[in-house]
Amino acid sequence: MRANEMNKLKTNLKPQIAGCFALLSFIGLVACPSSIFALGFELPDQDAFAMARGDAFVATADNPSAVYYNPAGITQLDGKHLSVDAYGIDYGSSYHGAVGHIDSKQQLEGLPQVFSSWQLPYNLTWGLGTYSPYGLRYEWPASTPFTVQGEMGEIDYVTVNPVIAYQIMPGLSVAAGALLSYSEANFKEYLRPPFTPFTLVNEFRGRDDAAGFNAGILWHPLEKHSFGINYRSGEDMNYNGHSTDLLAPGNLKSQANIHFPQMVAFGYSFRPTTNWNIETDAKWTDYSDLREAFVNPQAALGDKLAFNWSPSWMLSLGATRYFGDGWRVSGGFMFSENSVPDADFNPLVPDSDRYIFSLGLGKSYQHFSWDFSYQMAWGPSRSIGTDNFPPTDGTYSFLSHALSLNVGYHY
Repeated sequence: MRANEMNKLKTNLKPQIAGCFALLSFIGLVACPSSIFALGFELPDQDAFAMARGDAFVATADNPSAVYYNPAGITQLDGKHLSVDAYGIDYGSSYHGAVGHIDSKQQLEGLPQVFSSWQLPYNLTWGLGTYSPYGLRYEWPASTPFTVQGEMGEIDYVTVNPVIAYQIMPGLSVAAGALLSYSEANFKEYLRPPFTPFTLVNEFRGRDDAAGFNAGILWHPLEKHSFGINYRSGEDMNYNGHSTDLLAPGNLKSQANIHFPQMVAFGYSFRPTTNWNIETDAKWTDYSDLREAFVNPQAALGDKLAFNWSPSWMLSLGATRYFGDGWRVSGGFMFSENSVPDADFNPLVPDSDRYIFSLGLGKSYQHFSWDFSYQMAWGPSRSIGTDNFPPTDGTYSFLSHALSLNVGYHY
């Protein structure tokens, strides 16, 4: 094929490729709602390359997932970029108490994450992400002594995140964006003998949408040093729906409010040579506004979910070694501080200190790239000794295994 014919073919294909960007973002919106359980109910893993680095990516932010990690980073991307990520996790908790050893029902979940960026004139770059920043699904068997605390809990959450980034000068960029979120919640509890003469079932289902914003700064003052700040506002979900209660037959109009936290992350990247990128991040998540969620106010059981969570830190350390021919290997570690006080511990969110290890491999081509990563999260035994009713006393431990595969395209 002659050169002028090849150029004509590329020109004709560009509008079709741009259309694929929009189509994939829409697919992400439809398929993305996630009930995966993670840290508290945050899902910090939004990209295979970042996950391989222990999510230490705020001061690097050099692929389209920067929309989530630090939107100012998309000014580093020329042309048009598309990133599609498939993330899957297998997780569960174990309870040891007076009734013996009980494992939660093992959960195997997956979700897509779609990010894109588009370089514009005047040092501007447009970005768009569709992903799940939060999610929760936990289910315990009926043999647990605390099913009145909740036997099954699920939160599905999807966010569409358009951003605009501006390079003020070489090495300094800022960005801001909108968080447009939709969520559904489902909670189910059982009250069984000996607490009652017969089994009672109480269930709530609701949905809501909310809006917030995110912002970022990326500063690269020296060739070997880079600094980043990422902020995400909190969002209030007033879940409106219906509940069922055997003591009050029929569907009852009900509501539950859950405040999803604001967070701010700081990152520092050191690049001793062009073959190495070492980064450390610290993220503060403000759960202080997450107090109580009243559920089924008209139901006979009149339940409320007590949270009273505390702000917590997540510390990350990650490194990438770049090799010839586009190859790279990454490794990382995260420590996530527990947010849930003993007095308000709920087995549906059995949070604890978590130690998270990850590894990844990737390769870049002229227009394509891929990354694959593995992550293991371990929550050592946490002892709960409270006067809660029904009793939740015992020890709880956590273990998860996650895989992430990312495919990127740019032109």
